[in-house]
Amino acid sequence: MQHGTLKLGLVQMAAHGNDKARNLAAASDGAREAAMRGAQVVCLGELFATSYFCQSEDVAHFELAEPIPGPTSEALAALARELGVSLVGSVFERRAAGVHHNTALVYGPEGSVLGMYRKMHIPDDPSFYEKFYFTPGDLGFVVCSTPHAEVAPLVCWDQWYPEAARLATLKGAELLVYPTAIGWLPAEKSSLGASQLDAWRTVQRGHAIANGVFVAAINRVGFEPGPAGGIEFWGHSFVSDPFGVVLGEAGVQPEVLVVACDMTRQEEVRLGWPFLRDRRIDAYSGLDARLLDARSIEPPKDSGQGS
Repeated sequence: MQHGTLKLGLVQMAAHGNDKARNLAAASDGAREAAMRGAQVVCLGELFATSYFCQSEDVAHFELAEPIPGPTSEALAALARELGVSLVGSVFERRAAGVHHNTALVYGPEGSVLGMYRKMHIPDDPSFYEKFYFTPGDLGFVVCSTPHAEVAPLVCWDQWYPEAARLATLKGAELLVYPTAIGWLPAEKSSLGASQLDAWRTVQRGHAIANGVFVAAINRVGFEPGPAGGIEFWGHSFVSDPFGVVLGEAGVQPEVLVVACDMTRQEEVRLGWPFLRDRRIDAYSGLDARLLDARSIEPPKDSGQGS
């Protein structure tokens, strides 16, 4: 467990189409600003180097994918080394012909790769046709040891799943980082927009509370046109402490958010709310099933725990 203060930088940006050089330059400028303001861990958004191409199913978009190592990942390594920070970046990975992943990479201050995570939960919804592009991850949930914190990179749709947050926590994560691309469909914003944003923020604060960890979500902003009317990415990148307190939140414009995280807060919260201590691990069989027939579940054997 780390102690002291971690300064965390979130680079919230809008994409300039599929101009990778321009998007990488914008991300690099944001990372440099975060580092100048004292950030020790800097996080970029999901698939920051391109537009959100998953609004349609188009084989031409596979041309945007890159191997790892490749141009974008090598540029991120050089950026981490230049700034002397730990850096979380996101890449559309071409692993092999016909096999692609939505991949997060964590770099150390020397520019070395500390860990790779391939997005596990892949959505398939109107204007979010990710199953067409991304093979589900096969690396499990990954925790990376940076000089300042144990960091678990997760990606966007993963943020709705308590299992992902829990398993990363059980592996020792102190900070869950969610590079994200989420927004409103124009037809839904007036009726559902506020409640969608609130649900998104609430579920991630819940992960922070239930697991006693810091949580950071890094979203994109701006309207991106698409065949079904486009997406207005809602921004609101934020950091929550282990008690669910939002330590800092961005608005709806490009912004670099730098937040100080008191890492001793994790132990303070967990001593007061020892949820990990009181887990009934003898009673959780069945969590690996899609659905359960309640009548078929055997009651747990008496573990000697009190009421």
